[in-house]
Amino acid sequence: MRRLLLTAVRATSLISAAVILAFAFGAALGADPAPTVVQQGRAFHPEQITLDHGGTLTIRNQDEFIHQIYVKSDSLNFDSDEQPPGQDVVLKFPAAGTFAVRCHIHPKMLLTVHVK
Repeated sequence: MRRLLLTAVRATSLISAAVILAFAFGAALGADPAPTVVQQGRAFHPEQITLDHGGTLTIRNQDEFIHQIYVKSDSLNFDSDEQPPGQDVVLKFPAAGTFAVRCHIHPKMLLTVHVK
């Protein structure tokens, strides 16, 4: 009986440790990264995205051209440096609303970001 109780206690301890490690490891590795929008063909892909309030967006230049993104609104003003091919720009949206993200260099480029 004592041996059975010790085995049960050890098994419970091992399971508890495994659960704790799984959560810690999963939080470190499995945390959702910021959504990514790609610049390619002088366009944003996708052309629209929805984020939560305070969300972060990564904009990746996979084009062969330099881009320079900007947002101009009452609640957010952002103007990036020139973004060469292969570079990411990370943009945080601190307020709810709909935002037009554009490129200074290619004015027809438009990304609509809905923040709820």
